[in-house]
Amino acid sequence: MHVVIINGSPRVQKYSNTEKIIASFAKGLSEKGASFEIYAVSNRKSWDVIRDAYIKNEEILIALPLYVECIPGLLLEFLETLPKKNDHTRISFLLQSGFAEGCQLRCGEEFLKKLPGYLGVRYGGCLVKGDNFGIRLLDEKKQEQATKPYQAMGELFAEGDGFFREEARKFTGPEYLPLPMRFIMQFVFRTFAKKMFQKAAASWGCCTPLDEKVW
Repeated sequence: MHVVIINGSPRVQKYSNTEKIIASFAKGLSEKGASFEIYAVSNRKSWDVIRDAYIKNEEILIALPLYVECIPGLLLEFLETLPKKNDHTRISFLLQSGFAEGCQLRCGEEFLKKLPGYLGVRYGGCLVKGDNFGIRLLDEKKQEQATKPYQAMGELFAEGDGFFREEARKFTGPEYLPLPMRFIMQFVFRTFAKKMFQKAAASWGCCTPLDEKVW
């Protein structure tokens, strides 16, 4: 199997959580003997190259972050440039998000189920997983720990069944967090997480409060 992997995030690859997830997923592909090539729509100069790879290959994986309940506009803009193909081509999706609950990603997933039909190709399933917001804020070792589960999903995908198997469905985790956990998460975000975000923002040169109401 040879897979064309397209990073659909608008964020540059260096700061992309999706890119780090793809790297782990690709390791899983390699473990099973599959080959791959990786592209990113955030680099508009590469769109002609990505489109050519899409046309010439039949196994396509688009990895993307959830943006306001659906998919990034930049990715949609790129997809509008693609020609229709025959159903020998299969497009699968890896949909990730900062939200921990699976229910938060279902709206985006429903759109992705329809998307291959618009392009005249087959649907290979959608791997859905949340709780990925802080990956790029971690050090390298912790990033590897956070993304390692995706390696197993890469191995699963290389077996040829897309994301239709039970292991892929269970990978999402809880559809809804238990009520006590929701209260704990609210406390964490208002205290420890807030401090972490402030520290990260300061390291990027931000000199105004994150909660400043600029309007």
